[in-house]
Amino acid sequence: MTMGSTTSNSQLQNDNKSWSQFLSRRTSNPSCQGEKRSKFVVVGAGFTGLSAAKRLAELHPSDEILLLDAREIGQNASGRNSGFAVAHSHFPGRFDEKLLKEYQRIDRLNQSGLDILRAEITKHNIGCDWQEHGFYHAAADKSALKSCAEFIDYLAKRGIEHQPLNQDELQKQIGTRWYQGGVKVNDGALMNPAKLVKGLVKSFPSNVVLHENSAVDSIALGKQIILRTKKAKIIADKVLLACNYEMTRLGINNHKLLGVTLTGSFTRVLTEEELDGLGSVRSWGVMSLHGGGATLRLTLDGRLAIRNTAEYNRSNLYSVPDIKERERLHRQAFNNRFPQLKEVTFEHSYSCVEGVSANKTNFFEKLGDNLFVAGGFNGSGISKGTVFGRALAEYASNQTSELIKDCLNCPSALWMPPPPLLGVGARFMVRQRFKDVGKDR
Repeated sequence: MTMGSTTSNSQLQNDNKSWSQFLSRRTSNPSCQGEKRSKFVVVGAGFTGLSAAKRLAELHPSDEILLLDAREIGQNASGRNSGFAVAHSHFPGRFDEKLLKEYQRIDRLNQSGLDILRAEITKHNIGCDWQEHGFYHAAADKSALKSCAEFIDYLAKRGIEHQPLNQDELQKQIGTRWYQGGVKVNDGALMNPAKLVKGLVKSFPSNVVLHENSAVDSIALGKQIILRTKKAKIIADKVLLACNYEMTRLGINNHKLLGVTLTGSFTRVLTEEELDGLGSVRSWGVMSLHGGGATLRLTLDGRLAIRNTAEYNRSNLYSVPDIKERERLHRQAFNNRFPQLKEVTFEHSYSCVEGVSANKTNFFEKLGDNLFVAGGFNGSGISKGTVFGRALAEYASNQTSELIKDCLNCPSALWMPPPPLLGVGARFMVRQRFKDVGKDR
């Protein structure tokens, strides 16, 4: 059975680079060309694919592991997120004792992902602005304040270390009175995600061969799997799809997973005087307690970043003109939170795509005899994607473990209708995400 992409390689490219915009240019690896044969092929070189390729290389040191990515390293979804590696997921609603085992399963996955990344960063001395001191969850409007109280109750009943914060305490720490309350969870890490993925690539074993700018256009399943890119035909014994929402372009889980396009902006580097007015904490992250609320970062190099739009765009990035149109929403939200910095300019704006399922579940599965799939991280792909990648490599290597069991125990994703109803349903999902967002946007 052959499945193909409806999106050309040119559509996958975009010159809004997010975090990579501020990094020195690296020489990309050559694209895949000609006919190749490989025991293992990993598609997608984000956190999931990098983790999977690294683990396969360790388990099969005499085999060449082929790793393909549609873009350059750091310009895929893993280099475009806000840089939060979550330790404890935020579940909507009140604590439910009947769901305790599920809470614990997801926390084990998050913590395992953090452990893997911490070990790689330490072992290979990866400079990625890694800070493992947790981050803030904040609420500006009525519905988010209700979620805040529920989340604090959840954290207390789970015995998770946290500090509830009122409006004055938040202002002292992060320099804004916009939020009426919040909580700081002490576990979790912040980083520059583009620096991290580029550092992980540099630490690869020699038997991993990375090809960038090599979008997979079709995949034919059988005893061996045949992948085709614009310039190559690859015959593989086993394929690991670690390309999250982009697996749907190949006809995989296209009724269960979709890409939601987000946009955000970075300011210029703030002056010391401006930083002094932002409270006592010199680098922080804020996630809204409303599912459609803004995400904020104060980076180690002194930039403020805000991301506060989410739309269905058929899983595509936005063009630069489209992003410029959305900058006014970034600007308004920024000025609301930091009126003292309203003259500070945005230096760079970008778009990114996150893979979401209707019921916010993840994908970890074996399709047929030799196709292994992970994805659908619903905005928490740094820690969770990392651990899913490792587990996927071990699963494809016929191993068993508690980690694999935790991944396999993801609830099944709800079915989504095919186009054109898919677009209608997707836009409805996004509208629901922003319902009652109010001042948290």
